[in-house]
Amino acid sequence: MSGRLVDPRIKIRHLVCFLEVVRLRSIVGAAEALNISQPAVTKTVQDLEEILGEALFDRSKRRLALTGLGEVFYRYTSTSMSALRQGIDATRRSSQATTLRVGALPSVSARILPKAVQQFAQAVPDVVTRIITGPNGHLLSLLRTGDVDFVIGRMADPADMLGLSFEHLYSECAVAVVRKDHELLARDHLDLSAVADYEVLLPPPDALIYPLVSRLFLAHNVIDHKRRVETVSDAFARAYVRSTDAIWFISEGVVANDLAEHQLVKLPFDLSETVGPLGFTTRTDVDPTIDVTTLMNMVRERAEEIRMPPNAE
Repeated sequence: MSGRLVDPRIKIRHLVCFLEVVRLRSIVGAAEALNISQPAVTKTVQDLEEILGEALFDRSKRRLALTGLGEVFYRYTSTSMSALRQGIDATRRSSQATTLRVGALPSVSARILPKAVQQFAQAVPDVVTRIITGPNGHLLSLLRTGDVDFVIGRMADPADMLGLSFEHLYSECAVAVVRKDHELLARDHLDLSAVADYEVLLPPPDALIYPLVSRLFLAHNVIDHKRRVETVSDAFARAYVRSTDAIWFISEGVVANDLAEHQLVKLPFDLSETVGPLGFTTRTDVDPTIDVTTLMNMVRERAEEIRMPPNAE
């Protein structure tokens, strides 16, 4: 064999540390996730940059951002680590149950996944299905590193789709919901300006619908709220809105069951500007397994039910 496959100075710990810093956009966050000290993370990244002879991160910004060469290195590193993980998993399949890992936005987890996973479990009982939820960007980073097999979420910005493929399933917008005896429901005429008098619940700023709803607030001169609560916990928001006069702005899929069961009521605001496509995001360099294809087909069937409900003509 001529030449060296990889510079022997580059170790797995360099790559793992680099990927965690990219995923979390934070040295501190990576240190916590890896259970090592912050100086150790900083030194590991600096050592890697010294070996490569190039800066991987632009440190002039408030949050760590990849340089152009850092982006290139990230694509190759995430692909390589994913392939290594798949190889390790493949050697264990003879003695351990196969695990299918799905990254899903909370709205998808509540709306279409339960029936699809139930159907899949009956059809393929020897495969464990693991559902991982979180913000869209977090799920895509897990997809790139092979920690999930596919993602069901909103389509990312084109700049973030390098090496990824998106398949549209259905579209979804944000809704504003309140408890079923909320005083706003008694008003004859209601527009978004009424929000200013009430406490508002929103997902955090890194959620895709956050800037969309915020722009609508500005367009309707809703600048000052009585108070704003930001949360990623649907359980907390659901309990909070049922016991207060708060208005919860959230993706429709998260509260679809609550609305169908009349536990929450949708306010008649026009939020059509928040509509966005939901679908599969997969890696272009990885062929799906039979199990992955089977579950994806079952999700497609559930998505078809949303696009064409039973009472649709």
